[in-house]
Amino acid sequence: MADTVAGFFSELGSKVNPEKTAGMNAIYQFDITGDGGGKWYVKIADGAVDVAEGEAEAPNITLSADAASWLDIVNGKTSGQTAFLMGKLKIQGDMSLAMKLASVFGLA
Repeated sequence: MADTVAGFFSELGSKVNPEKTAGMNAIYQFDITGDGGGKWYVKIADGAVDVAEGEAEAPNITLSADAASWLDIVNGKTSGQTAFLMGKLKIQGDMSLAMKLASVFGLA
């Protein structure tokens, strides 16, 4: 369970399911706003996962949420789909990558 947004991203690399990333080449950008927020990206290429703070040059998908909503999603209090439908999670880019998010990042 993540206590902070930064804590979630610092541990994310170890939670990624290598079976789910096989053959994937994608960059996820996360823009988390509000107190405790920030910007991170996750680059998945040929099974390797790189998590870094900042903005990626050309992300395939960008997910935006406020820090409290993001923590609710990653801690299982709210599903990503519910947050999206309620307007608490905004997604731009390749929606098929959004559908893979929970299984790839070990959130499911």
